[in-house]
Amino acid sequence: MTLVVDASVAVRWCFPLDRSERADNVLRSGERLIAPDLVLAELTNAAWKVITFGGGAADVTLSMMRTVERTFDELVPSSALKDLALEMAVELRHPAYDCFYLALAQARGIQLVTADDRLLRCCAGTRMSALVKSL
Repeated sequence: MTLVVDASVAVRWCFPLDRSERADNVLRSGERLIAPDLVLAELTNAAWKVITFGGGAADVTLSMMRTVERTFDELVPSSALKDLALEMAVELRHPAYDCFYLALAQARGIQLVTADDRLLRCCAGTRMSALVKSL
């Protein structure tokens, strides 16, 4: 089986946050893990925050980021998802960044696993609710 994984899950593979253990379970699940290539920009920003504001060591953080990048079985070009992501963002009234992951899930007919409670709430009761599952 294949899962779309968003940055809210992937960042938990690098840094100890709430639900990091659940994120690790996804990583060890044997599932094929995919994401829009946008995930790398989001993870890079999270790493910057850890280094700049959290006192994280730059070399350790960069090493973790490289490891996470290799974890994905496929990184899908965001350009292929932009139109559907925009449609979903408008429909949900939710930031388009998150909708790239939803668009990939819909395009592949699979689920997105996320720790983003706001996204889960936005999708609840919509046609997109079947595309997402909570970490």
